Amino acid sequence: MKTKTAAYALRLPASMKAEAEKIAAEDGTSLNQFVASAVAEKVSALRTARYFAEKKGRTDWSAFDRIMRREGGAPPVADDKIPEAYRTARK
Repeated sequence: MKTKTAAYALRLPASMKAEAEKIAAEDGTSLNQFVASAVAEKVSALRTARYFAEKKGRTDWSAFDRIMRREGGAPPVADDKIPEAYRTARK
């Protein structure tokens, strides 16, 4: 199955283009593939951030607190506690 593609003239500073070409060559890919992968990574990161921001807005913090206070399980390790600043910021 072929993917439709579109051309886009990209202007980069010469030094950035040279670095991108170097990395692409080290990875055994073309500059075009390197740029396409970089754009895909950025799009994915932005969509993921948006997804979690939307989920955070629908969070039921009282249910979260009930779950975290329930009996059983092991206590969190020293570095695995919710920072106090986070606790006060969400109330």
